[in-house]
Amino acid sequence: MTNREAIIQNYIDGYNQFDIDQMVKDFDINMMFENIQNGDTNLVLNGLSEFRQQAETAKAYFSERTQTIVSLTHFEHTTELDIQYIATLAMDFPNGLQKGQVLQLSGKSIFEFKGNTITKLTDIS
Repeated sequence: MTNREAIIQNYIDGYNQFDIDQMVKDFDINMMFENIQNGDTNLVLNGLSEFRQQAETAKAYFSERTQTIVSLTHFEHTTELDIQYIATLAMDFPNGLQKGQVLQLSGKSIFEFKGNTITKLTDIS
C-alpha cells in the first residue's frame, strides 16, 4: 500500500465510522471539496472548517454508511477512486426519500495531493 493509499483508506475508514477527526486528519487547512451529481456541481466547500461542519451535519442523515474502494488509479498529483456506496437513511428528506431506505450508488472520488496532504476532494455521482 502506498502512502497515498494509506491516507485515503484512513479517510474512508473515518467516514464509514462517522469519525470526523479521523476523516480530516490528512487534509490541508485550505482544502477544497466539490460534489458533482449528474454533471452539476451542487456543493463547494472552501477550507477545512467548512468541510468539517458539513461532515458533522451529514452524520445525522445516515444510520449506517459504507464507502468501498472498487479501484484506484494514481496520477502525478491526484488519485482517482471508483467507489461503491451503501447507506441507510436516518431521517425523511424533502425529496421523498424515507427514513430506513437504503441507498446504493456508484461514484468516483478524486483526491488531490500536495506531498502527504489532501488539498482537494471531488465526489462525483
